[in-house]
Formats: sequence, structure tokens, C-alpha cells
Amino acid sequence: MNTRPSILCPIDYSDASAGALRYAAAVAEHFFTRLVVLVVEDPLLMTALDLETSVKWTREASQRDAAKFVSDVFRDEAAVLAQCDYEIAVGKPSVEILRVARERSCEVIVMGSHGLTGARKLFFGSTTERVLRETPLPVLVTPPVDPGPVHIEEARALLRRIVVPVDLSPSSVHQTRIASGLAEALTLPLILVHVIEPVKSRLLARLNLGGLDSSRRADAEERLDKLVATIPPALHAEPLIVFGDPAEEAAKVVRDRQAGLVVMGLHGSPMLGPRMGSVTYRMLCLSPTLVLALPPTIIESVQHRPGAMTLES
Repeated sequence: MNTRPSILCPIDYSDASAGALRYAAAVAEHFFTRLVVLVVEDPLLMTALDLETSVKWTREASQRDAAKFVSDVFRDEAAVLAQCDYEIAVGKPSVEILRVARERSCEVIVMGSHGLTGARKLFFGSTTERVLRETPLPVLVTPPVDPGPVHIEEARALLRRIVVPVDLSPSSVHQTRIASGLAEALTLPLILVHVIEPVKSRLLARLNLGGLDSSRRADAEERLDKLVATIPPALHAEPLIVFGDPAEEAAKVVRDRQAGLVVMGLHGSPMLGPRMGSVTYRMLCLSPTLVLALPPTIIESVQHRPGAMTLES
């Protein structure tokens, strides 16, 4: 078992996974770590393929297919090809992705938001969703396109600015801290967005909501200012409060400000079972940008340290 920290990138041979590979390779190269390229084969599809073609599947054949795909993506970039390890798994994609990430001591998972269906291919739309619901690791979700060569040195021009949609819960502190570190390292502008949802109540609809909306905005401004105060002043973070549907308004800010990276938390109501709130899921659907999704286990582990800062402190 390899215990060296690595970057994990599941592939399904689609353009979307080629794009994810490029981002994963850039991150791995920057941090001088290994890139684990994972293919998960569906046992039922494998059996059907073997019966239909009389060609018996082997792990070695899948590894050769994966290596050829990576070679086709990176062409003559020998340094990138040299940093790649290959893993072939059989089973349920999301389960195998998380198992390999754990066993290979991966620090982040990089995968496309969508993928490809068909024999020996994975449907990464649903796979990505399942991984996000269960992951204990940060996941960098990439757009479903191949952007061409990606290098960290060009990250500033590629990303332009970072948007951080915050709900002003205690988890927003760590979410902001991660985004601030990225903004500082890449010299990028940082925008913290809080969306105030409209009050959905027939009773309140009959009343004058002007005072209520003003009160809610004042409270949000105070808490957002407190959050911005945790960011190094040199970053000149911009706080922004808007009204409307959280996912739609946050996605609109991303488009209007031409942001290339969104940093979001993976959490929802504990009453609703599996994590990843509806806002995060809809943002992934609406935003054609990179999304760094931070699991609650990462956030909680920081919050519970002695001296950890919260919005209430």
C-alpha cells in the first residue's frame, strides 16, 4: 500500500475526464506528488462484454487502456507521464473511488462534473454526486470539457477571481480560510457572497416586509463583515450580499464577475440525511467553472481544535 500523499483522478475516457486529468496533473506537478489515475470497471458490463465478444477482461488490459488515454491527453509531456500511477478497480464507482483515495493516502480527488455512458464507461454525473455525498476529502470538480494544456503558472489568467458562497454558519470560517489561502497563493481577487432567501410565508406576505428585510440584511452584513475580518487585509476581499435563490444568485455572481473557481462547503440539514445541500448540488449544475468542494469532516476537524475561530467568537 502506498502511503505517499497523492492526487486521485478517476477517468472514464470522456473529454470531461481528460479535462479533469489536466487539472489534476497541474496540481500534482505543483506539489511534487503522484497522480493516481483510476479506472473503475462495472462487473456486470464486463461480464456482458466478455459473453458478447468472447474476449476475457484482464486488469493488465485495462491498465494499458488507461495509460494510452493518459498518453493521448498529454502527448509528449514526459514529466507528467512519469508522475502517473494507475489503479484498476472493479465494483461500484463511488465506493471504489473513495476506497482507493483512502488506501493511496490521497489529499484531494479531481473529477469531472459529468461523463460518459456505454460499455466499460462510467456515468460520472451520478458518480460525482455520490462521491460528494460521502467523501472525507476535498473534491475539485472540473467542467465537462477538455480545456487543453493547464499549468499552475497560468492559473491567475485562467481563474481570474475566486467566489466563496457562504451561509454564515460556523463552517463558513474554514471555507473562507481555504479560499483565502488559494487567493493569496495565486494572487487572485476574492469575493464572499451571501444570499438572503426571500421569506416564503403566506402570512408574512400579507404584511409589510420592508422592516424585516432591512433587519435581515443588517444582521447578514454584520456577520459577513466579521467573516471578512478573518481574511488578511492585503487580499482586499469583497463582501457581497444579494437577495434571491442561493444557487441561482451565486451562479449569477460567478458569471458576471467571470470567476474561474468557486469554493463551497459540502453540508446540508442534518435532518435530511446524506450531506451535500441542495444549494451546493445546484451550484455544481449551474456553474461552468471549477468548484472546490470541502467536506464537513474537514471543516469540523478544524472547528473543534482548541482556539479555533467561529463566527460566534
